[in-house]
Amino acid sequence: TYAYSASKAALHQMTRMLAGHLGHRNITCNAIAPGPFETKMMAQTLRDFGDAIVGNIPLGRIGQPEDIAATCIYLASRAGAYTTGAVIPVDGGSLVIKAKA
Repeated sequence: TYAYSASKAALHQMTRMLAGHLGHRNITCNAIAPGPFETKMMAQTLRDFGDAIVGNIPLGRIGQPEDIAATCIYLASRAGAYTTGAVIPVDGGSLVIKAKA
């Protein structure tokens, strides 16, 4: 919906603003932007259009909880200490153009 899309855009902008305001304290602020995952909100959509959705994901699958967990672990670890203000897509490549084989 329009409201849902607007709320996501607002969170992305808030992430960047907080990163700028908190960086001098060595506080990082990032957002994870999940693509299609099996959730209550996506259940009916995946039942109705799951094959089409998966067909448009370059990695060819719906996201798993481990995909989000791994991103959280990265951001919480020393490896992610220099990452701030980022909106990290965890979407199997949904935002890129899929090459035709």
